[in-house]
Amino acid sequence: MVKSAQARKQRKAQYNAPTHLKSRMVASHLSDELMKEYKRRSARVVRGDTVKVVRGDEDIVGLEGKVTDLDLGSGRVYIEGVTIAKADGTMEARAIHASNLVIVKLETKDAWRKSRLQKKEVSA
Repeated sequence: MVKSAQARKQRKAQYNAPTHLKSRMVASHLSDELMKEYKRRSARVVRGDTVKVVRGDEDIVGLEGKVTDLDLGSGRVYIEGVTIAKADGTMEARAIHASNLVIVKLETKDAWRKSRLQKKEVSA
């Protein structure tokens, strides 16, 4: 996707990318079991996937939960049960970048997604 080696041009391309390309950028590695099953390293993160936090602050590393929302603009994911306290004491959902997650369980209700995962497996 990115043709330039300059970081500023890469950031600009990522920021100005259309939505269908931004959704492709919100991807995470698969767990070891899923990697063996689907014969691929990563997949797009979608609502309903169960993910595990592998990088970040020590209070959130190791937490698992379902994806509740995605922010395609920033490439961040909101996970059930991962919150941060605001100044007034209320808890708010915490955004975590997709690269800091590992997908533990895939949401396979979408037939198209299921076929895409299987397609890669057949061609390998």
